[in-house]
Amino acid sequence: MSESRTPSTARVVVGVSGSPGSLTALARAADEARHRGAELWPVLTWQAPEGDLAARRFPASASMVPEWERLARERLLGALRDVFGGTGTGLAGQALVVRGAPGPALVRTADREDDMLLVGAGGRGRLHRALWPSVSRYCLAHAGCPVLAVPPSPLRAALATVHRRNALRLRLDTGHLERDFETVPPGA
Repeated sequence: MSESRTPSTARVVVGVSGSPGSLTALARAADEARHRGAELWPVLTWQAPEGDLAARRFPASASMVPEWERLARERLLGALRDVFGGTGTGLAGQALVVRGAPGPALVRTADREDDMLLVGAGGRGRLHRALWPSVSRYCLAHAGCPVLAVPPSPLRAALATVHRRNALRLRLDTGHLERDFETVPPGA
């Protein structure tokens, strides 16, 4: 005798933090959800500023939990506005604010076999990698569903170089721009 089950709807779960890399992952996740006919589930995770252990030790911080959650919700809505022009995604699904460390919270949310988890990846310096664990690596190692790590835009490195040179008050290297403009046909 066969058991009748209602088919579960496939979901595309995407980690969102508001960073440029996560906005790229959110846009890619929307494309994947449309392509697969799946629901889109943007997820923003948050923790108490000093971690959950410190929040449990100091009862006064418990009164701040609703405020921290409200700020996380505002950051998620801001990311949705940046990518979609409004708080709606135009796709089925729901946006979630989840308390917890980003990697484990995303893996817990994308807990079905037919889910797909998208995270932003790369673009971090050696010091940053040494001090903070990689969410994308955690998800790749622990998720029970396919994981797509979306690399940062190639323009990010160029923009970082310009910012670094500007902060150090160094002359910007515009030689490559001049050469590009010389090759443009007149009147273009």
